Amino acid sequence: MAGPSVDELLADLDDERAAVMALLRDRPPADWSRPTRAEPWTVRDQVAHLAWFDGAFARAISTPEAFEAERDAITDVEGFVDAANAQVPASGPAALAAWQEAAVAFDRAARACDPTARLPWFGPAMSLRSAITSRIMETWAHGADVADALGTRLPPSDRLRHVADLAVRARAQGYRVRGMDVPDTPVRVELTGPSGAVWGWMSGARVSDPGRHDDPDRSRGDAITGDVEEFCLVLVRRRHVDDTGLVVTGDAAREWMLLGQAFAGTPGKGPVRA
Repeated sequence: MAGPSVDELLADLDDERAAVMALLRDRPPADWSRPTRAEPWTVRDQVAHLAWFDGAFARAISTPEAFEAERDAITDVEGFVDAANAQVPASGPAALAAWQEAAVAFDRAARACDPTARLPWFGPAMSLRSAITSRIMETWAHGADVADALGTRLPPSDRLRHVADLAVRARAQGYRVRGMDVPDTPVRVELTGPSGAVWGWMSGARVSDPGRHDDPDRSRGDAITGDVEEFCLVLVRRRHVDDTGLVVTGDAAREWMLLGQAFAGTPGKGPVRA
């Protein structure tokens, strides 16, 4: 089954951005200083992060050699992220405007890019489709942080299918950043979206039927089933699996839910328990 096209992914990315930006317009100054669960970041810091990294990925697409030189000069990852945030205007509305400009730059670069190109990033190089999907994931995850800080909720949508697909394909990431061997135990994943659509994967590869040929009822082996939003929240390290309704079967599946992270970089902090 062919995956979504570049244009389809960009449309979903733009819709995800619009959903987050709608939460931010006409906010009083105090709201921009509200703390988020990604301490010590505020709402403004979350938006600044999205702005800077949309712009950075635009540069990675348009001028890959210059981006690689910029990346390779980094010696302190956490300090670099904080310094990047500081480069974005300090006021909340100005940070939002900077994000809007960076989003346009990213989309323009992506549409001009060879869809078969491999793009440099702070983690492994990736395809253009994976790059766009990663921006959907980041926008949704940080948008959920913003919504939580503002006392509301980012409405879930079937765009979470992209986040889940990335999270499944990144199963090995949580192990590699901790210097651990990646298990070879297959894990079946079956998730239900907000529309009622059901999507399935097996061991990180998207399949139309994740069941085993000798297991038509899909009752054997390690598995994770449940709500797509909860699955994604676990794998962006925002929610502990035991605070969800996910049904997790098998040791390998549970270990993945405890260690997994859909994003590149250093090991993510464990989520605060509810």
